[in-house]
Amino acid sequence: MTRRRGTRRMLAIALALTALVLPACAGLPTSGDVAVGLKLGESPQDVDILPVASGPITGAGPEEIVEGFLEAGITTTENWDTARDFLSPSLQRSWSPSAGVSIDVGTDTRTITSSVPDDEVEGADTAEVQVTLDLVASVDDSGGYSEALGSSNVAFTLQRMESGEWRITQAPDGVVIDETRFTKVFEGYPLQYFDLGWSRLVPDMRWFPRRQSPATTVTRALIGGEPSGWLDPAVQNAFPADVQLAQDAVPIVGQVADVALTRPASGLDAATLARMRTQLQATLRGAGVAVTQVRFTVDGRDLGAGVADVVEPSAEVGTLVLQNGAFGRIVGDEISPLTGISSEITAITQPIVSIDVAADDSRAATQLGDQHVYLIGEGSLDELDSRPGLIRPSLDSYGYTWSVPAGAPTALQASGGDAVAHQVATAWPSASAISHLRVAPDGARVAAVVTVGKQMWVVVAAVVRDSAGIPIELGEVKQLTQLFELATGLSWLGADRVGVLVDPNSPRLLTQMVGGPGSAEAAPSNAISIAGARTASGVRILGANGELFAHAGSAWREVASGVSVLATRVGE
Repeated sequence: MTRRRGTRRMLAIALALTALVLPACAGLPTSGDVAVGLKLGESPQDVDILPVASGPITGAGPEEIVEGFLEAGITTTENWDTARDFLSPSLQRSWSPSAGVSIDVGTDTRTITSSVPDDEVEGADTAEVQVTLDLVASVDDSGGYSEALGSSNVAFTLQRMESGEWRITQAPDGVVIDETRFTKVFEGYPLQYFDLGWSRLVPDMRWFPRRQSPATTVTRALIGGEPSGWLDPAVQNAFPADVQLAQDAVPIVGQVADVALTRPASGLDAATLARMRTQLQATLRGAGVAVTQVRFTVDGRDLGAGVADVVEPSAEVGTLVLQNGAFGRIVGDEISPLTGISSEITAITQPIVSIDVAADDSRAATQLGDQHVYLIGEGSLDELDSRPGLIRPSLDSYGYTWSVPAGAPTALQASGGDAVAHQVATAWPSASAISHLRVAPDGARVAAVVTVGKQMWVVVAAVVRDSAGIPIELGEVKQLTQLFELATGLSWLGADRVGVLVDPNSPRLLTQMVGGPGSAEAAPSNAISIAGARTASGVRILGANGELFAHAGSAWREVASGVSVLATRVGE
């Protein structure tokens, strides 16, 4: 018998008493003010409500048992004990829910097919049930998130137990959660890794059940774990492979994380210990854990770890525009020029297509009306790339200007301040076209909008640099999200998100997490370009008639007019 999408929701009605997203007075509070009863390593956060599912209903048939099992994936407490109640005793012991998460559109889109018709269930002892999911994404066993659009079939075998009740005897590892409730059940935590020069921290987003102590969860993921495969060529872990946690919990006492390590840690040098502490402190803070210090111990002895020097993200410095012949930071109705380069930019007689300014305002990568790419400094204007069909350039935090022709994505090059071009190998090998490119604030990742076959994708890749900081190649391409409308702008919104302006006819702003889900909102009706910021709320959009727009809550507000170029800044 086949159950079609959205039909015969008997079990869903039964579950509605305890499942689904419960009203504010129901469910399990997962966090709140500091109080007696918090687990070791748990940090106070805003009050949140976990959705809760119920166990098997007496007399439920094979289809209802499978449906209830899938629904129980939202209840992660006690290692998914509610879901295990739907399984046979032997499968309860072997089933691994932490193997991964399949994220689908919703429960109403699942198609359930049983080998046993309803009118034959009473006389049957075994059944095969297949579920067709409308997938949107998946999470692997390390917490890595990937978009995974399309249909997926999941098979189950059921048997009638001695009690007369149906239970699942064969099922795939992992759980299924609909996209609406995924972020209510799982939380994204940015693990921090060092770049290849040990000078910058690079986030690597992972997703873990909210029920877990965030301090313990992220520490365990970092110590003994590995970066995501696509990011691995550009980062490194300060924690040696032979160093592990010596206890399961990471207690937080007086905002100090007490991390007990195994004995190999006692032989580590001061530089390694300092990097370990810096990396873990940043990871804990990114996970919302209130810590001022990480203390490493071996057999109770404090290792005395210091703190490593890292390049901090540049501060928010406002919006840069070319307006009525003046270039600089716009404050109200005034333009504050940038010493050294504002006069050089305003002296250019050609039309200016784009301006990307260095963090210290000392130089800017520009594209002019001839489509060539130039580097502007105080008293200098150097041509870096004159190839036809170039897209807008991106200046990175190491001082290299990235440029590439739209029709030749593999011909990516990065030019230094000496105007010497370096070929960046293995760039977008499957792409036939590229429309936008932006290097991340850390210089270890690059985002792009590329065409593969007939599909447009927002993608990222790791940036591999040599000892001098020269980008020499890109790592494996990581697809973030597919685009179904033309992209007109791309920017970084902080360290772990990109903003994509799409659809010139009905503009929208997509905010896409790197390693997580995205969201969309309407953009100003005549939007043509975008400038990023250190936060998603700081994004700026330029209209076709020179209007400059900024967020005003959930709406857009015009803050200036007469703008001919909305400039960007390194890492934005």
